[in-house]
Amino acid sequence: MFFSLTYLVSWTIWIAAVLITGGSASPSDLTSLSGLIFLLGTVAPSLIALGITARAGGRPATLSLLGRIGKWPAEARWYVFAVGYMASIKIAAALLHHIATGAWPPFGQTPWYVMAAAVVASTPVQAGEEIGWRGYALPGLAEHLGLGAASIVLGVIWACWHLPFFFIPGSDNAGQSFPVFLLAVSALSVAMAWLYWRTNESLLLAMLMHAATNNTAGLIQSPMSAATNPFMVRPSPFAWLTAALLWVCAAFFLVQMRGAILRGRSGT
Repeated sequence: MFFSLTYLVSWTIWIAAVLITGGSASPSDLTSLSGLIFLLGTVAPSLIALGITARAGGRPATLSLLGRIGKWPAEARWYVFAVGYMASIKIAAALLHHIATGAWPPFGQTPWYVMAAAVVASTPVQAGEEIGWRGYALPGLAEHLGLGAASIVLGVIWACWHLPFFFIPGSDNAGQSFPVFLLAVSALSVAMAWLYWRTNESLLLAMLMHAATNNTAGLIQSPMSAATNPFMVRPSPFAWLTAALLWVCAAFFLVQMRGAILRGRSGT
């Protein structure tokens, strides 16, 4: 029910935003009406998770789910991992790209301190997704599949949830390859599940890692394509290298998570 409602609500809202603006909607422009409508669709996973949790378990279960946002791990290494994981993957992929081809992929022009400020500012916003994905859905899936398999399944569902953005011209995903995105996000989901497990189910760290991943995406730029079918786009070698490195790391995390158990079952 959670996944069905999340897809239904989010996709309906996003399609409505495109129709209202006549196809000129920009998901990243939060100063416009269309941007605010897109934001409402983006936070749907957590709103739906909270609604289902409140209906099933009442106030105690809802407070328990929300309480994971307030878990601040004492060890600094987890914050470093959350902030630096995706950036490190991209830098490693760029280095491999240079070794293999003799050329560097195009680096972004955004100063590091601007990206750092954006990570801090956008971390609270990620509660709109992470309460739903990691806080509610992951424990429920892990109860039936085990944490490793659950992290992969959730990654596929999470990636496919983004599919409408690949058809919206103003989106960051426009012109990109959805198959490679699916591979990368599924592997990233494994890393986030591992972090969530190792930090005693801290949603704060999941939110921080999500924000860092989003805001360091421009560290190294992915070539845009004029293709209108995201399933037919031929991705760059750098995109393949990034996905491959993410899966090498995911394999390590999957081994680590064998037999792992989350205490917060089904968002309670």
